[in-house]
Amino acid sequence: MSVMRGILSRLVCAGILTGLVDGLFASVLSVVFYHSTVTRLFQGVASTLLGLEAFAAGSRAALVGVVMHFGVAFGWSAVFLFVLMRSSWIRRVLASRHGVAKVASLYGPFVWIVMSLAVIPLLTHRPPVIGVRWWIQFFGHFPFVGVPIVACLGTSSLLHGSGSPLAAIFPRAPHHSTPRENEK
Repeated sequence: MSVMRGILSRLVCAGILTGLVDGLFASVLSVVFYHSTVTRLFQGVASTLLGLEAFAAGSRAALVGVVMHFGVAFGWSAVFLFVLMRSSWIRRVLASRHGVAKVASLYGPFVWIVMSLAVIPLLTHRPPVIGVRWWIQFFGHFPFVGVPIVACLGTSSLLHGSGSPLAAIFPRAPHHSTPRENEK
């Protein structure tokens, strides 16, 4: 039970931290660089499900957008945890020097690509617009989405050692020598 509690607490950390960090990133972009408001930002998020009426629905639609934003952050955190638990390659990369940065630099932009090219167009029935803002989001998803998810879920205490949650679920296979090793 404590193994699952440890994994669940890491997942909660990843979802909340990613929602906060990415939400702050998006809010600063909206207000400072795009001269909009945080309310309009999250109304825009809500509009993917509620349609354009979300922009006229005020703070209620913005609140729906915030809840959706955190739901997406938790969803992508859960996807990463699922892949992490099944991929020894990702665990090896994470264990290497700068492993969190390496994996986050791939996972964050991957999240943006899937969201912007598949999920959002599917929900809005509009094709993506790939311009300057798209590329800002692409590169911003490394530090503001990838890093919080990977740092919360891919740190060494979760990955290594006989007492780690992943080791309890996925023990290391015993090393089998190859015929070449036997000749030595």
